Amino acid sequence: MQGRLLAPELLGDLSESLIDESDAVLQTRFADEQYLFFRQVFDRQAIEAVREEVFGRLLSVGEVEAPAADGIFTGVSHRESVKEGLGQFWRSVSSGQALRDVSHGAVAKDLLERILGVPAVAHDYMFLRPAVPGRSTHLHYDHPFFARGSSQIVTAWTAYGDIPVNEGPLLVVDQSHRFDDLVTATQAVDYESNETPLVQLMQDPAELARQRGVKLKTADFRAGDLIVFSMTLLHGSLDNCSQEGRIRLSSDVRWQPEADPVDPRYLGDDPPGTTGAGYGELNGAKPLTINWHQR
Repeated sequence: MQGRLLAPELLGDLSESLIDESDAVLQTRFADEQYLFFRQVFDRQAIEAVREEVFGRLLSVGEVEAPAADGIFTGVSHRESVKEGLGQFWRSVSSGQALRDVSHGAVAKDLLERILGVPAVAHDYMFLRPAVPGRSTHLHYDHPFFARGSSQIVTAWTAYGDIPVNEGPLLVVDQSHRFDDLVTATQAVDYESNETPLVQLMQDPAELARQRGVKLKTADFRAGDLIVFSMTLLHGSLDNCSQEGRIRLSSDVRWQPEADPVDPRYLGDDPPGTTGAGYGELNGAKPLTINWHQR
């Protein structure tokens, strides 16, 4: 993770939940662990449609080899030449119908309402991430980016393809919602501009796990898997070490109770986003040849 090897004894498997478990069981488990991991919530046909749609757009700017749905990085990009600019290009990609049918569709909505226990609504603004080999996300809590509006926001992270451990799936730090020092610090931050202090945790994940006596939990994700987690669960992603140049494709969507106020930064056809730069502020908006920023 971040170029560092993780000792096997520090790793653990994500606890799996089942769609057909009762709402009460799911809600109790979520309260205890702050995440729920479900296998193949979305069918492969729907996921394949997303891959065709998203990678087809990346094929058009030279970033992906044909056939597009395989998601193999070419090592080059012509994205900066798009007439509409990087932000609007990424807004268009993130608004694709096949993608939205999964990320914001009835299947996701029904499950999130069962977890939250009330009618739920998704933020329009979504974080779509194509991670080429060498990319990963540092450990962080989501709260600073969603400190406004509802106090019951959760993240829904979807795998748009098989993502084995060596290709950079999500990782959570078990019991990290009980790290009072870190949680208190993160809840004091309302991220709104690039001047906001860095919220990603730069500590070596292995060192953190040893100091806190916890496991770093992940899994070999399969196409259509979904993990839902709270704003106070420390998480990141493993390095994508694909030897074939395969791009890891995933998305984050935030859901909350429908009755609660929604942060206007994440609403609408062209939301301003966290810093006001719209979709252009996202790592996903960058050409695949450019390194991701940290926040």
